[in-house]
Amino acid sequence: MAIIGLGSNVGDRLTHLREAVLELKKHGTVQRLSSAYETAPLYVEDQGSFLNAVLLYETDLGPLELLKQLKQIESEIGRQSRQRYGPREIDLDLLAYGQLQYAFHNGSQVRLQVPHPKIVERRFVLEPLAEIAPSAELPGMGIVLELVSSIEVQNQHVSRLPDAIL
Repeated sequence: MAIIGLGSNVGDRLTHLREAVLELKKHGTVQRLSSAYETAPLYVEDQGSFLNAVLLYETDLGPLELLKQLKQIESEIGRQSRQRYGPREIDLDLLAYGQLQYAFHNGSQVRLQVPHPKIVERRFVLEPLAEIAPSAELPGMGIVLELVSSIEVQNQHVSRLPDAIL
């Protein structure tokens, strides 16, 4: 089971998230899907707020193949290359892949690391994940509900949007 994070802060954010979910359903099974959450940008603050969500995804693809699929879906939805952590039409992150704890290298660079090393500092990931899998254990990190309660993420603005149906 993979955990995938979704985010958008450019254009019709909710439509971008919905399109991503529909594309993912063509290639695997969405087991659980969080609500949409309005979140403040974290690293580059001079940009619009994000809509974020998290889903649990069943697929036959391995982690690297799944990452490739996520990048393809981003491209199909119209993601433009901009600055790191900057505005984006859609962002799909492979947050975790089962109990796998590994870094996949491309030469000297890390191409993919699971679980995603920044999960523990991102309330916009932890809050929606706690909604759908509060007792999930992220390998090497801890239990989701305990992580979302940590003081490190409490100052980040995250608001659940119960009427925004994905």
